[in-house]
Amino acid sequence: MKRTQRQSKRRAAFTIIELLTVMSIIVILIGLLVPALNMVRRFAQGVRQHAQLHSIDAALELFNNEFDGYPDSSALDPDRESYCGAMKLCEAMLGQDMLGFHKNSVFRSNGMDAQNVRIYGLTPADGQLYDDSLKARKGPYLPLDNADVYELSDIYPAADISGGGFTTDPDGRYPRVLCDVYTRTLPTGKKTGMPVLYYKADTSKNRHEATLAAPAPDVDSVNIYNYWDNHLLINMGKPWVTGGAGTTAKDHKMKDPVVFYAETQSEKVATPMPRRPDTYILISAGFDGEYGTSDDICNYQKK
Repeated sequence: MKRTQRQSKRRAAFTIIELLTVMSIIVILIGLLVPALNMVRRFAQGVRQHAQLHSIDAALELFNNEFDGYPDSSALDPDRESYCGAMKLCEAMLGQDMLGFHKNSVFRSNGMDAQNVRIYGLTPADGQLYDDSLKARKGPYLPLDNADVYELSDIYPAADISGGGFTTDPDGRYPRVLCDVYTRTLPTGKKTGMPVLYYKADTSKNRHEATLAAPAPDVDSVNIYNYWDNHLLINMGKPWVTGGAGTTAKDHKMKDPVVFYAETQSEKVATPMPRRPDTYILISAGFDGEYGTSDDICNYQKK
């Protein structure tokens, strides 16, 4: 009589304990991997940011060679309207309409020259005036495709912009700025970085002390760098923080002039002196988007 061998229908499977063990190992590995990936991401962004500042450095040298000097960075324009260093940097690199810097520009926020003649915002419909305007342009000194240019209204709420005294040009556009590479989606709906701050050295001055800072944008200072050059912009605070400008959570640390002068101070001399005392300073807010913190990236080696 033949024996019939019965095959078991049961299949091998993981037990609950085994599954939980595997899942625990995966969670631990992810916990170890995510910080490492974040560090790699931040390092890559830092490399990109340094590259952006190097590109602006090169563009500013082209501007300097063309006009025998670096662009102005004062907080106000000749009409005493708010038009700060970051905005003047953008105009110098690209022009107010992105078609190049007009040689007759005096860095007025409304795009007029010293004779109150409009030099930006012209269209081909203006005929000869448009052609003459283009012939007078220099640059752009930065490639427009990767210049990261945004209007203030792309970054800040309207209430903060008006509170800073910034107004539109004849075409209804707010001043433009060059933004850094640390992008985030803002309440305006745009995904941008923070403006790159620009300060031009005043080589006729010889100090660098917060206690000697000018009390207002239109008051002269004995300091080589004037923190007011971008203060009206900094004073609008972090745009992703709700609430009016001036609240503690919204404020940048660099709103305090002590922070600005400490961050830009050279360690090479005993007397308080700034980094790059004969040229200019560029500052990115860094990964956290806040000016005046340890992750700010500048066009000089930080402490």
